[in-house]
Amino acid sequence: MAGTLIRMSKIKQVLRLHKEGISNRRIAVELGLYKGTVNDYIRKVNEHGFDVDSLLNLEDPVLEEKFSAGNPAYTDARFNYLKGKLSYFEGELRRAHVTRKTLWNEYIRECPDGYRYSQFCYHLNQLQLARHPSAILEHIAGNELHVDFAGDRLSYVDLGTGEVIEVQVFIGCLPYSNYTFAMAVPSQRTDDFLYALSCCLKDMGGCPRILIPDNLKAAVIKADRYEPELNRVLDDFANHYGFAVLPTRSRKPKDKALVENHVRIIYTRVYAQLRNQRFFSIEALNQAIAEKVSEHNQTRQQQKDYSREEKFLAEEKQVLRPLPEQEFELKYYTDLRVATNNCIYLGRDKHYYSVPYIYIGQKVSVIYTRSLVTIYCQGKVIATHSRTVGFGYTTEKEHLCSTHQHYRDRSPEYYIRLAEKRSGVLGELIKRNFEKEEIPEVIYKRCDGFLSLQRKTDPVIFEKACRWALQNNLLSYKSLQKIIENKTYCQVEDCGEQEDGNKQRSHINIRGKQHYDNHINQQQTELWNRSDKD
Repeated sequence: MAGTLIRMSKIKQVLRLHKEGISNRRIAVELGLYKGTVNDYIRKVNEHGFDVDSLLNLEDPVLEEKFSAGNPAYTDARFNYLKGKLSYFEGELRRAHVTRKTLWNEYIRECPDGYRYSQFCYHLNQLQLARHPSAILEHIAGNELHVDFAGDRLSYVDLGTGEVIEVQVFIGCLPYSNYTFAMAVPSQRTDDFLYALSCCLKDMGGCPRILIPDNLKAAVIKADRYEPELNRVLDDFANHYGFAVLPTRSRKPKDKALVENHVRIIYTRVYAQLRNQRFFSIEALNQAIAEKVSEHNQTRQQQKDYSREEKFLAEEKQVLRPLPEQEFELKYYTDLRVATNNCIYLGRDKHYYSVPYIYIGQKVSVIYTRSLVTIYCQGKVIATHSRTVGFGYTTEKEHLCSTHQHYRDRSPEYYIRLAEKRSGVLGELIKRNFEKEEIPEVIYKRCDGFLSLQRKTDPVIFEKACRWALQNNLLSYKSLQKIIENKTYCQVEDCGEQEDGNKQRSHINIRGKQHYDNHINQQQTELWNRSDKD
């Protein structure tokens, strides 16, 4: 077949027969070669003055180099010209809107006898590949864990609404054994990412020394070639599990080529296998994914006599670091200012949490988890609350000032107990008020008025006024205030015994006999004066 290279072992037979003096025609017949091919090789030996014995002692690749100087295309003057402009072409291709077709048009105008477009692109690709070789990465057992999200999504149907909900698929793999983990999560948010990562570590039964994620927003705030800025929550997660985080370089898929390859495998061995199944919850979907991934880990690898799971269990699992005893609890951080109601407002929960009133107006640091809210000021814990989601207030009595504590403690028992400490009769007056069917808040304000009057009034006078109010069923604050102002309590006097032998208590509204006698005399005097005038 034309253009087919002949093995150097057969060429050595040609040289050996030629050394023995056999003709080229006979050599061709004996070895089944074309006569012209035998003539070409013998001619090269004679032209270059090669020693046949020396050629026979050479290894096949070295002998081939003697007879084949290489592809003439790479010794062409056009190739040398193109090679000299390679740096220029690479720089131009990085500029916006510049294509290879544009560069070829410029190249062919400068070099009309140059390569056609297809050859131009071929040599350009070859030169770029030669300048950017790929390294061979060696992996150590239990050292690294590569994680990423698949580009394509899976979905399930919500039974309540019938809505098709798409989910992200998290993939993690250990590069030493190629052991793989995958699960579906609602999104790529930080909490979903860390939940999937914690499930991955549980499945593997240990922690690696290094985590290598992509530059996703859940892990990296700001990408950088040398020192990327990590999400603070991911830092906490890494400290809890005891591994370092080394994100890949942005737009460098070769840094995580292994997990990229596993994404393609998951497409084939999970996505394709589940394409005709319908799921009605993310839990059911994850169960199916776990079964397919388990089958993938237990499948024998090509050109190897063991599976990924066998190698993981035999060589890698025992060198992973043990998992911490306590599970990681996601922490959130924020800085807030204490409002005048001595509370901070956590916008994520739409809820207020109290701090001691002495910190009103100060800036505090808040760290909150799924179950706990902790508030710091100048590095000191000043308040801790159970986390509550939904509008409302979570307060502690000790955080309130005395006025607010009084307001919070209001109750019938509170006012009765407070009044009895000051005056028994005042306690009785307040008890009588709470026996009335009124709104409690109205009575609370009335009791505050009673206590205020007690503080401002002489104890003896206040005692008499309260007794007068109770005897006459005058239980309001205004009534007690007027009794004190008008000194009504002073008009109470004991009267002599009545005819029935009982004592009658004097009252300002009882005028008596003398009042009426004086009134009658006055009327008679007025009538006499009128008759005299007439």
